Amino acid sequence: MASLARNLRAEAAGMRGGERLSSSRMLVERYRVSPVTVSRALALLAAEGVVVTRPGSGTFVAERRSGSGPVDFGWQSVPLGHRALDVDGLSQLLAPAPAGAIALIGGYLPDEAQPLRALAAASARAARRPNAWGVPPLSGIPELRAWFGSLVGADPGDVLIADGGQAALWTILRSVLQPGAPLLMESPTYHGAISAARAAGLSPVPVPMDGDGVRPGLLAEAFAMTGARAFYTQPTFQNPTGVVLSPERRREVVEVARAAGAFVIEDDYARHLAITSPPPPLVTGDRDGTVIHIASLTKATAPSLRIAGVVARGPVAERLRATQLVESFFPARPLQETALELVTSPAWPRHLRAVSADLRRRRDVLAAALAEHLPEAHLTRLPQGGLHLWVRLPDGRDDLLVRDAARANGVLVGPGRPYFPAEPPAPHLRLSYSTATDEALSEGVRRLAAALRD
Repeated sequence: MASLARNLRAEAAGMRGGERLSSSRMLVERYRVSPVTVSRALALLAAEGVVVTRPGSGTFVAERRSGSGPVDFGWQSVPLGHRALDVDGLSQLLAPAPAGAIALIGGYLPDEAQPLRALAAASARAARRPNAWGVPPLSGIPELRAWFGSLVGADPGDVLIADGGQAALWTILRSVLQPGAPLLMESPTYHGAISAARAAGLSPVPVPMDGDGVRPGLLAEAFAMTGARAFYTQPTFQNPTGVVLSPERRREVVEVARAAGAFVIEDDYARHLAITSPPPPLVTGDRDGTVIHIASLTKATAPSLRIAGVVARGPVAERLRATQLVESFFPARPLQETALELVTSPAWPRHLRAVSADLRRRRDVLAAALAEHLPEAHLTRLPQGGLHLWVRLPDGRDDLLVRDAARANGVLVGPGRPYFPAEPPAPHLRLSYSTATDEALSEGVRRLAAALRD
């Protein structure tokens, strides 16, 4: 059928609009195919707009549009308005690496570290559950809500199941803040959160960090200056720096937000990517609903297991449920059932132990390669979890130019600039140790060093 369609498409291209094609009987005889094949080929061409069928009259070449220039879509800029979305950084993280290139970017476990067998078994068991393809409870299946709640000491009724961490963050931002409102954010921070904030019409406001995390005094000052009603933070293995907010500051951050009458949006994306045990999350012990907590399974499992738990208390919890219902109804029940089967199986703790050991080895390989081949780049810290190293480049370097030069030299790296809500104070790179083999990690740094020298 495809071969016949190609021949008829070429035949129609040499004919005038409105001219009649040969009859189906003639096409059967000419191309020695069945009438069904002819019918299907003509239906395909009709769907493409190449021909028009007229019952009782035959098949005719479709009239072609007058003019040969490109179509002008410029009119769309008026109804679309002035707000454009910058998602280049996110799309590059999700795109496959070019052939021969070494990827020191990315935010997921490599295929060999993902629990693919356990996921396949969990998915098969989930498919056999009663009503597996039916409508789930709108806040999520109770057992999965209870599991997420048990991680932080929360009541299952305070948990909402969401379509992964990014979707959960989008729902929270749309629920809590109005367009045009300020949103306080660590600086630097996860650039997917910056993109989400801007897409929601919010104004990201940077709050500086140091080696112990966000600085509570400056956070209080930012609340006072802006009147902000929310602060977004990744207090555990922060992306991109790997910083863990100290226990003392954890209490201070919540107290500062409470005094400002504001929410703390805690993105706990990397708790299951720990090399050493982190402190409890901010939401633990929070009883008045200051903290809205996001815990995702995606980073520690596989990219398409997009399941997260959101812990929220009080009226904001109802707002989140209502917003998610309007936006997407509910996360797919088969994914929820699969996630539940996975995290309650004996394979889950074994997987987490294997991930911890694997990340420790990969982190150490990349850090050693930087020390050997790129000593002029400063590794800000050796993170105790997560997937990335945060590297400061020598002053005067342009991280975007370094990214381009590295790509030309066969290695993909993440420039630091997109991780700053405002102007960056220094050039940085974010290097992932989760996506390449040990040998490729070392070779990638050698290629990066050669690109910097050139």
